[in-house]
Amino acid sequence: MFGECHAHVIMDGINYRDAVKRHRQGPDEAVVRKCLETYRKAEVTFIRDGGDAGGVSLLAKKLAPEYGIDYRTPVFAIHKEGHYGSIVGNGFSDLKEFHALVLRAADLGADFIKIMTTGLLDFHKHGEITGTPLDKAEVREMVHIAHEEGFAVMSHTNGIYGARAAIEAGVDSLEHGNYMDGETLSMLADSSAVWVPTLVTVRNLLGCGRYEDATLRPIIESGEKNLKIAFAEKVKTALGSDAGAFCVMHGQGILDEYRAFLEILGDSPEVTDWLSQGEAEIRERFRRR
Repeated sequence: MFGECHAHVIMDGINYRDAVKRHRQGPDEAVVRKCLETYRKAEVTFIRDGGDAGGVSLLAKKLAPEYGIDYRTPVFAIHKEGHYGSIVGNGFSDLKEFHALVLRAADLGADFIKIMTTGLLDFHKHGEITGTPLDKAEVREMVHIAHEEGFAVMSHTNGIYGARAAIEAGVDSLEHGNYMDGETLSMLADSSAVWVPTLVTVRNLLGCGRYEDATLRPIIESGEKNLKIAFAEKVKTALGSDAGAFCVMHGQGILDEYRAFLEILGDSPEVTDWLSQGEAEIRERFRRR
């Protein structure tokens, strides 16, 4: 069974606000244990969390060995004030504050650093990303600081500008990467970064009623096209479902993601080997040096 290379234990796939409330007085051990047991039953033995502001993923890391799980976490994600990211972490106003957050994450036991360089898909304007992406020079310095402190960098990134900035900065993994074009995918293929597409964050919304299916289908088709290009160009790629996001359930999410890959690329040893190599890169890099 493949590992889950992008999850959020603090979320429950149903209602983000209610899920966060369960940990308002501190991480709820019973909730975390229930989540870990779900993964154990699904035979998932590797999880890379995307972080949270409440120490929930840190507790999951502490408890995970009891469930036979290798759990990695950035503790919290880091975003620039005024930009997307407060949902999963802490913000900075300048690079000095960013460095301080990296050091704080290190003190708390982070395995890697997660940065937020862009917003989300804009479901009202196809092809667009919410908010303004961080400037590429700033992203480059953020990655440099994290690398100098001995950390690999996981980057929440969407859109052509954001993806190119992250790739050029030397991020170790690119999360989501919606709306990349062929040239950007070629850059990704030539880099050392691993792409974690999290396809089911959109695919699992079909029929849920939150968004019109007609709005979702072009996004899904764009993701399928890019995945085919990535496979052809042998972009380093790993499975991660963003488990905990709406309609992406813990344990089931990674099964849904794998099924999506097989539906798009076909069920073949080549696909399995490709994904295994990508996950091996994640497992090797995303640990504190």
